[in-house]
Amino acid sequence: MNQKERMLRGLPYRASQDGLPQEQLENKQKIYDYNHCRPDETEKKEALLRSILGRCGKNVTLLSPFHCDYGKQIEIADNVFINYNCVMLDVGRIVIGENTLLGPNVCLAAAGHPIHPLSRRSGYEYGAPITIGKDVWLGANVVVCPGVHIGDGSVVGAGSVVTKDIPANVIAAGNPCRVLRPITEEDRPYYFKKKRFDVTDY
Repeated sequence: MNQKERMLRGLPYRASQDGLPQEQLENKQKIYDYNHCRPDETEKKEALLRSILGRCGKNVTLLSPFHCDYGKQIEIADNVFINYNCVMLDVGRIVIGENTLLGPNVCLAAAGHPIHPLSRRSGYEYGAPITIGKDVWLGANVVVCPGVHIGDGSVVGAGSVVTKDIPANVIAAGNPCRVLRPITEEDRPYYFKKKRFDVTDY
């Protein structure tokens, strides 16, 4: 089993071997082109994004700058909005469900290193998948750690560090992130805190 196969299976692997540096370089060149497109070059940006990602659904907005390791380990469903300066370390698989929103400076880190310094010094690292459900909102500066699943419909507050799974339909926040309360029908009429919608088409 070569180092790429080990990476894809979530086993300890060395990123400096078996063509992995070349794959990263090829992806970085595409990322560079993507991040340097003019704002009106929408068709070019979409074509580049589809060449970078493993899957890119319909109506995906990913604002520049954006950075990732390989790209092909990232799957984004329909109607996803990703704000400025997103980082996805896709050593492990990253899946983002439909109608999900990511605020600015979100980091999805599906990559990690051993805790012990001598083990780290060996050059081995690992990946563990991250799954973000549908209809999720991650606020600005959220960090999601390796192996985390965030359930459908949940909201993660700005600045949170998500180290463990978050269930569906809850508000969670903090460092480390924890569940604050469920989201219920009582939340439906409000757009921000206790401010009610003044329109009827929400």
